[in-house]
Amino acid sequence: MSDDTHREGPAGPARPPRLVDVAQRAGVSLATASRALRGREGVSPELAAHVRSVAAGMGYVANPHATTLAGGVTRVAGLIVYEIGDPYFSEIASGALRVAGENGWSVQICHTERAPHAELAQIRLLRAHRVGAIVMAGSGYVDRTDEAGAHRELLDFQDAGGRVAVIGRHHLRCDAVLPDNRGGGEAVAGHLLALGHRRIAIAAGPEHLTTVQDRLAGVRHALALAGLGTAAVPVVSADFTREGGRDSAERILRDHPGTTAVLALNDTMATGVLSVLRERGIDVPGRMSVAGFDDVQVAQDLAPALTTVALPMADMGAAALRLVLGPAPARPRRRTTGHRLMVRDSTGPAPG
Repeated sequence: MSDDTHREGPAGPARPPRLVDVAQRAGVSLATASRALRGREGVSPELAAHVRSVAAGMGYVANPHATTLAGGVTRVAGLIVYEIGDPYFSEIASGALRVAGENGWSVQICHTERAPHAELAQIRLLRAHRVGAIVMAGSGYVDRTDEAGAHRELLDFQDAGGRVAVIGRHHLRCDAVLPDNRGGGEAVAGHLLALGHRRIAIAAGPEHLTTVQDRLAGVRHALALAGLGTAAVPVVSADFTREGGRDSAERILRDHPGTTAVLALNDTMATGVLSVLRERGIDVPGRMSVAGFDDVQVAQDLAPALTTVALPMADMGAAALRLVLGPAPARPRRRTTGHRLMVRDSTGPAPG
């Protein structure tokens, strides 16, 4: 085949390269080229990489609409998050998008605002669009009936050949990436206790989320090790948002005026806590220490910089995509993450 086949000539622009052109240039059969570009089994990694390189060099772009009409699925992964504007989920999405791009896939993002009925609707919508994989990121629910509908729909999708992975959910029978919420909760609470704080208040997210309960379990374990009863540490529940953090801070200052440290169970809430303390003229950390959880990118740029628990959020998104793009497992796999305590300027010794 001449190198001029797809160039613009006197008669006008040449047609775009087709799959058969890629197969001929790569020296493989049409079926092998198709399997290589769609990530299907039966092609060695070296040969698949060669075909993808040839396709990229020729400017070949698959037609996912035609694939769908032919009864197949697209090279699109659906990513379901609670709110893409939340830094936690945007960082997860960045890792997922990176791995998808490296493998010739794209990602369709949708969000549910932590409503179980919206999760179910989004899963059904993604299935109607014939996505090849679904990744659902975010906390599960303490009451399993809240996620039963989504679970059934995901199992049906798997049974039909789709690939599924979840991030931060314990109970669904599929591949999962599980952040170390308990370990992180214990570490950050232990840090505050080591600074001499005994009047600690927790700015927690909604009680029905397993992420909140797991982080609280770690905090309570640290309290027990220090001989501090959990009844002495108030837990103020609000939305997992900046406004939820503000609401929690206002209630803590009103109902627990002796508090010397506030532990917010995510960084977005911690941002709201800091804003209220700044408005009230309360010195951080001289009068009140504040800690968060997650280590979103802006945490170190806050004033003061936020002490928090770092989770590898971008890596979590990347790991979930790798799970659904790899060979199907015989049984669900679990990938657990570590955590790191990031001590910054927002925490200091207990006053007095």
